[in-house]
Amino acid sequence: MNTLTRKLATAGSALALAASGLLLASSPASAATSCYGSDCTGKDPSTTVCQNDARTVATTGLGVELRYSPTCRAAWARTGADTAMTIWVESNTGLSQSAYHSGNGTVWTAMIDDKGIIARSCGYVMGFGQQCSSWY
Repeated sequence: MNTLTRKLATAGSALALAASGLLLASSPASAATSCYGSDCTGKDPSTTVCQNDARTVATTGLGVELRYSPTCRAAWARTGADTAMTIWVESNTGLSQSAYHSGNGTVWTAMIDDKGIIARSCGYVMGFGQQCSSWY
């Protein structure tokens, strides 16, 4: 193999290795953190692994979902309704997290501990009132 071919092969290998490192480093799963129960309280579900297995377990008439992650044992409220409202998630032990939704896009609250307790999601629309989901 001549010198030019050897240099090109080395440069190509180095570029391929660097590119594969970038792809692995930018993977969303590798950037997500983990929490469990009370460690999840106050954390954003979109930056944790909790969103990966989350499911909607209850919904209000206003379209506020109660999201629950069995892996994290955490709950949060989420809505994509086209109405401006305040949403929150609350537990039967007094924990709560809230967020304001302008009526555009999707908004969710921070999480609360849901290990061995129950939670519900709620929404409040000015002039209409409050609605809460069933407890889960």
